[in-house]
Order: sequence, then structure tokens, then C-alpha cells
Amino acid sequence: MRTELPILFGVIPFGLIYGVLGVSAGLPPLLAIAMSSVVFAGSAQFIGAELIGLGAPGPIIVLTTLVVNLRHMLYSASLAPHLRHLSPAWKWLLAYLLTDEAYAVTILHYERPGPPAHKHWFYLAAGLTLWAAWQASTAAGVFLGARVPPSWGLDFTLALTFIGLVVPALSDRAAVAAALAAGLGAVFAYTLPLKLGLLVAAAAGILAGLLIEGSQSNGRGPAKRSAPHTLPRTEHDARL
Repeated sequence: MRTELPILFGVIPFGLIYGVLGVSAGLPPLLAIAMSSVVFAGSAQFIGAELIGLGAPGPIIVLTTLVVNLRHMLYSASLAPHLRHLSPAWKWLLAYLLTDEAYAVTILHYERPGPPAHKHWFYLAAGLTLWAAWQASTAAGVFLGARVPPSWGLDFTLALTFIGLVVPALSDRAAVAAALAAGLGAVFAYTLPLKLGLLVAAAAGILAGLLIEGSQSNGRGPAKRSAPHTLPRTEHDARL
């Protein structure tokens, strides 16, 4: 929770803006708030509310928000090796709480030294902190956000939040190359329909990171891969 608190300075204004947008798009206040609980994905909620306001057909709304949220497949694939020891109930709960901000702090926590057996509690607390802040800020936006002056420029806080999340993870040349390629891809593919530019940017970042990592490995010989995470044997396991 302490790790997520600084990030909330960008999340809360984003929730306020969504609350205003949802009501202005024609959603009843309760439905605008309910979307934050059911969907729980800011980007998808923004696009969904805009399409609802434009009167877009239901299948188009579902397809568009699905494409926008495909990045969560990359997040989940990255976290899967660390969570494979959990029960299905835990995995369903953590999958629901998966967001950009929760992933950013959780993956860094998993990559730190130490046994991973109980690190999912960190993930749970990070996700619940974001969930509570998102629900509260959405409700505030629905009922109070219209009074916030547009000159405050709250929409830019989200970009600042993502910059703050990405920069600490740029620890080597491959990560820097991936970030630069994804950024350029997002800019040049911005006009693609259905927000497909997000997928183009993700593919460009992955490809650039793999190429740089591969060239570094070829220069040093075979890359040394870390052993997969295994759970430590507890005293009870040893006795069994």
C-alpha cells in the first residue's frame, strides 16, 4: 500500500475525469460508477463511455475495449511464472485486480531477491489500494467532477503517472530500446482504428527489446538464464 500511494496522485484525477465523462456521455450515475467495479480498467472505460455517447453498436464497443485491454495479456504472461503455485481462487482474484499500476510495482517486487511464496500478498494489497482509490475517485467525479475547472489539466496527470512507472524499470539497454520503440510506435500508429496503435506499439517494443538482448547475448556468448523460481521447503514439508 505504501508503494502505491504516490501513484494515486495520478490515478485519482484520472478517476475524476472518467466520472465526468461517463455522465456527460449519457450514463446514469449509478451505471457510470458500476462500470468502474465491473470493468476496472481506466482506458477501456474512457473509450467505452465515449462510444456509448456516440451511440456506437454494442459489438463495436465490446470489440474496441477488448483490443485496448489486450495489453493485460502481456502483464499476465509476465506474472504467470510467479503465481503458478497459487490456487485458482487466488489467480481469479489477482486477475481481476490486474492494472497497469499494480503490475508495475508487483513485477519489480517479484524480481527482488527473496522467496516468492508470500509475495502475492504484496500484489493483493497493491491491487486493492488501486481498486479503492479508483472507485472513490470515480464516484467523486460523477457527483462533483463537473465543478473542477478544465484549466487544471487533470488529464495530463495520467501521462505523468505512467512516466513515473516506466522510468525505474529502464535498467539496461534492452529495456531502454523497448521503451523508445514502443513510444515511437504509439506516436506513428496513433491514428489506426480501434486503438490498434497500442498493439503496434507493444509489438515494436517487444521486438526491439528482444533484438538488443539477443545482440548482447551473442557478443558475450550464451546468455546466462536465471533458474526458475521455486518455493522454499518449509519445516513442515521437510518433516513430511
